[in-house]
Amino acid sequence: MPVLSRFYGIIIRMAFNREAGAHFHATYQDSEIVVGLNPLRIIQGDAPPRVRDLVLEWAHTHYTELIQAWNRCATYAPAEPIAPLE
Repeated sequence: MPVLSRFYGIIIRMAFNREAGAHFHATYQDSEIVVGLNPLRIIQGDAPPRVRDLVLEWAHTHYTELIQAWNRCATYAPAEPIAPLE
């Protein structure tokens, strides 16, 4: 899965899967969450509360870019990197 962003030890990745709908994966140490984009919410996995909050804050800030990345993945085009949370 291509890496879209990295911040505070969190790695954000996205791979297209039509059946799963628009989503991305966030990993931190041994934790992984899957975040749906429509609506923006955690749909699977577990991570420390602070990690979940940071990921959702980042996703809210970069929502348009995430949708664009999903659409690019749908056409098998490489997704553009997205700025980290600052």
